This record gives sequence, C-alpha cells and structure tokens, in this order.
Amino acid sequence: MPLLSRHDPPNLFTYSPCPANCDILLGNSMQSVKKTLSASINCLTMQPTWLLLLSFLGFLSLLKHSISLLKWVFDTIFRASKNLNKYGSWALVTGATDGIGKAFARQLAQQGLNLILVSRNSNKLKTVLNEIRAELPHIKIRDVAHDFSSDVTTSVKLIEEAIKEVEVGVLINNVGVTYPGAMFFDEVDEKVWMEVVRVNLEATTWVTRAVLPGMLNRKRGAIVNIGSGASIVVPSHPLYTIYAATKAYVDQLSRSLYVEYKLCGIDVQCQVPLYVATNLASKVALIEKSSWLVPTPKDYAEAGIRHIGYEPRCTPYWSHSIQWCFARLLPDALLDAWRLSVGIRRRGDLVA
Repeated sequence: MPLLSRHDPPNLFTYSPCPANCDILLGNSMQSVKKTLSASINCLTMQPTWLLLLSFLGFLSLLKHSISLLKWVFDTIFRASKNLNKYGSWALVTGATDGIGKAFARQLAQQGLNLILVSRNSNKLKTVLNEIRAELPHIKIRDVAHDFSSDVTTSVKLIEEAIKEVEVGVLINNVGVTYPGAMFFDEVDEKVWMEVVRVNLEATTWVTRAVLPGMLNRKRGAIVNIGSGASIVVPSHPLYTIYAATKAYVDQLSRSLYVEYKLCGIDVQCQVPLYVATNLASKVALIEKSSWLVPTPKDYAEAGIRHIGYEPRCTPYWSHSIQWCFARLLPDALLDAWRLSVGIRRRGDLVA
C-alpha cells in the first residue's frame, strides 16, 4: 500500500458502490407509491360530488381557522410593538385620571411621549400629573380640566388651545360614561342618556376632529378609540342600550376613518376591551377585583400599547380575545337571552 505524502489530503470518505439490488429496491418503492396514489385517486373519483365538495369546504374552513389561530398567537406574543415616537412627540389622552386612561398615560410617558391629559376632575388631574412627573421628570405634561358632559364645545376649544405648537402624534379617546345602573330604555332619565351621548359620541368625534389637521399636515399619527365588547362581542346589550349604541358608533367611526386616512399615514384603530377592573366596570358588572378574565388597567394598557398602529379593530388583551372567540360560536338568540337575564338581575339588585 503506498504511503501518503504530507501534501496529500487524507481520504476521510471512501466511495462505496450501491449494492446490485439498490436500483431494484428503489424501483419497487416508486411502484408502490404510484399504486397507492392511483388507488387514492380512484377512491376519490368514486365518491359522490356532494361529498367531495363538502370535504373541500371543510378543508378550506380548517385552513382558515388554522391561519387565524397562528396569526393570533403571533400578534399576541411575538409581534413587536411600533415605535410610537415616530408619530410625534406628544400624546393626548382623554379620561386620563382613572382606569384605562390613566394606565395608558403612564405607558405613553414610559415610551418617552410628552402628555396632554384631559379630565373633568381637576384635583385628580393634578394628582396623576404629579405622579407621572415624580416617576418621569423629563416628560412634559399639560392638562385640560373640563367636563365633556356639560359643554363639549368649550372642552374642545380648551384642547385646541393646549395642542397649539405641539406635535400630537397619538390620541387615546378613552373618555366614556354609562348609566348609574341597569335600566330599561324608558326608565333612563333624559339627563343621563344625553350625558352618555355627549361624552361617548360627541366628545370622541370632536376631539378626533381637533387633532386630525395637524396629523394630516405631518402625514403621520395614530388615533385609538376605546370601544366596548357591549357593542361588538355580543349582539345586544339590553338595559344599557344607549351606552352600547354609542360604542357601536365609535367602532364604525374608527373603521371608516381608518379607510379614509390610512394612505395619509394616519393609523386609526378601535380597541375593544371586555371587562377591565375599573370604576365603569364596577357599575356595569359589579366587578370588584381583577382576575385572569378581568385584567387590571395596567395590564390592559400594556397590551393596548403593543397593538397601536396595526389593525383597525382589535381586542388587545389575550383572555378577552378568547372570550370573544367562544362568544362567536354561540347563537345570537342565546346571547341575547343571557344578556337580558343579566341586565334584569342587576336592575333588581339596584332597585333592592
């Protein structure tokens, strides 16, 4: 056997010729696959057309739901949040002294955005303002104290004055009110339902109108309107009819504005929370503490921030999405009966 010189590379792999029957085995395997495939095709062609069509539709349905599930997992867990500073250096938050609005204000400040906080309670407004300044002293904060339910026009003028010469890149339309308790439509006092309409419907519209010109000039902006599962997740919300109707308006307003201004660089979105552990939820659902189904305002706002700038309608918190999914599986008549029974029971608790 000849010796290898130091310049000869070592032969690490030796060629081993295929056994004589290798081609025969490969040919037999291919024949077996062809026979199986041919038998499967023959079996399918023997089936009635309606069964083939039904099977195809079932496959399409399975594919659609599989894609939806994968998209939900990606959006909820893996999708990166957008850099909100690209929209502008200021954010305006209505209803900023409690619940979701206050939590959003904190989250936006932590993102580095300066704040314009709007609320009807000047004392609470100063408290929130001081809390955020103590935590994030570099953040600039302006405040507007006025009650939308008394005079929307004056509130909007004050907001327009506050946003002069600043780039409001993000608007969180969070302000909202509901009935003091479950009531049939004919039982609701005119003052109560007019307040619901002014705050939930008119204020959202006018504040959006106030910030929109600046966003259009800069060709960038994000508008988030806080909707409600009362108008979207369930087919009806009896004994809170005006509240649900105003939130349905918010949803359609958001969707239409999304279509109108998407090409202008403005992302409009309606976020649809279910129950969150807030003062509003305690009135409607008698919720006193958070749970995995009912997040804290902080947990909801963290999820909400991650969804800003994406789809026109979303349910940011993961357990709310799951509840919505199960609600869609139930017939509307069953959901209507359930919501009516819940409303009547809560009305009875109020009367008692």
